[in-house]
Amino acid sequence: MASPLKKHRFESFCLLACFCVLSNVCNSETQDAVCTHGSGSFASTSATGVTVSVGAVKNEGFARRVCEARLMWDKQRLQVEPQAWQVDVDVMGADLGLGTPVVALQIKKSDVDSLVRYEIYSLTKPPRKLRTITGGDIFRASDTNLDGHIEIWTSDAGTVDGFERLPLSALDFAPAIALRFENRRLVDVSSEFQSHYDRQIETLRSQLDARQLSEFKSSDGNLSTISPLNMEEKRRLVATKIKVLEVVWSYLYSGREQDAWKALADMWPSADFDRIRTSILNAREHGIRSEVDGVSNGLSHPYTEKHESIFNETPDSPTDDQKLAIDALHQSQLYSFGKSNNATHTDTAADTKPMPILFMIPPPPENLEAALKEGVVVSLVIDSAGKVWSAQADAKLNTYFADASAGWKFVPALKGGHPVASRLRLMVRTSQ
Repeated sequence: MASPLKKHRFESFCLLACFCVLSNVCNSETQDAVCTHGSGSFASTSATGVTVSVGAVKNEGFARRVCEARLMWDKQRLQVEPQAWQVDVDVMGADLGLGTPVVALQIKKSDVDSLVRYEIYSLTKPPRKLRTITGGDIFRASDTNLDGHIEIWTSDAGTVDGFERLPLSALDFAPAIALRFENRRLVDVSSEFQSHYDRQIETLRSQLDARQLSEFKSSDGNLSTISPLNMEEKRRLVATKIKVLEVVWSYLYSGREQDAWKALADMWPSADFDRIRTSILNAREHGIRSEVDGVSNGLSHPYTEKHESIFNETPDSPTDDQKLAIDALHQSQLYSFGKSNNATHTDTAADTKPMPILFMIPPPPENLEAALKEGVVVSLVIDSAGKVWSAQADAKLNTYFADASAGWKFVPALKGGHPVASRLRLMVRTSQ
């Protein structure tokens, strides 16, 4: 039986046959993408017969230093993006909750832009635009709880960039937002993931001491440019102000408004409380929150108590072919992955394998270089959005691969035409 995934071609900064160590150009401060400044490409045809093509714009056969994105079907073509500095494929073939397989693209028009445009297109014939989301710096769709429901994670970067004259680059992070399509409506579900924000709050509070807060509370809060403070005093106060704002944002964006205002009252100059509270609320309401169709009440949904089934792959160790390519076979075993120990087993196999969209690994520390040159077997759980949900390797490499695999992207495995979670074992080997 022919595979529903008709064609898949993967090209990027890395070699086709194996992983390679990135140069210093591709570091943690640079978002990995399928095509950046005309370098890198991706082409894949979905089960529905729509081809997604991302790569350099060609001019008389020569590649230009800009990227384009196209959808093609039955000798027809839709130009999604004619030219941009960066185009990335976040999702290919997954259902984000819109009732159809989609491709989701992140588009950054120029290298000085801090924000991206998130475009979602159906992979039906003819393809059509389903949604555009703006205002975030990075978007990432993933099945956070492995429950079959996909969240789109981003940050309200556009709202806080320049807030209180603070550039985005001065912040530790912009407020995180979790979005999900429910009945084809885009819903802010951030309040369902309060533990994510609690970890941020705990870290921030540990970095604020009583002396810092006392100094800041004695200021005017605004810290205007005409303030009589010297540079060192102002630097300390600005650093404290940023962390206080981040604590307040973390409470506010996770649906705990009263906790946000209590934290603000505890740490902000009282004379400036009303002004800053109004500014924070106005900014949020004009950010990504203005683009959603609804807001979750913060209660966990019933489906969060169960987890998706995961399709396994068979070999105990990779074959020689797997050492040269990213590949794996599924075995006919399906089991429930969740809190219950009553796992179920059937003789059902997935119809396709997860296929790579983008892989980048950071240069390993010296103590891991030898192991990666020899090759390391990594076991992955890939969710139905094509993202790595977990990665396991040799104990000393677990942390390294947990970090490295965070940016890996796949076309998810399919069962009956629907994307499913799957297990994949592969050999990772750096170029010699």
